[in-house]
Formats: sequence, C-alpha cells, structure tokens
Amino acid sequence: MKSGIHPDYHMINVEMTDGTKFQVRSTWGKQGDTLHLDIDPKVHPAWVGGTRQVSEGGQVARFNKRFGGLTLGKK
Repeated sequence: MKSGIHPDYHMINVEMTDGTKFQVRSTWGKQGDTLHLDIDPKVHPAWVGGTRQVSEGGQVARFNKRFGGLTLGKK
C-alpha cells in the first residue's frame, strides 16, 4: 500500500438515541470524539418494522378524491 494516502483510523465513541454508548474505529472526527446519533436502528421505522400508511382504494380512488370536483370543458 502507498503511504500517506490512507485516512487515519482511530477510536471514537458512538452514543445512540437511547443513551447506549460503544467504541468503534473510524475516520470520523479525532481520537476520543463522540458521535451522537439522531436516528439509529433501535428507533428508525425502516429497521423496527414501522407502520405504513395504506390509503383506501388505489391510485385512481386517490386521484378522484383529490380532483373529483373539477370539471373540464364548457359548463
């Protein structure tokens, strides 16, 4: 490997949203810095199986609900 082109790996502290802390090697920040996560796998719906809003009917029903009162052409 070429010297001088690779980032410096060092130990940082990671604090999750629930207060859990752990150490990991990273190129982020400086040695001993703390990375505070706003979103993590314990709370994000993508990882915990969050609910999805399912609308009644399909796309046509949703379109008609929004634009059903509009008329085109002459009155």
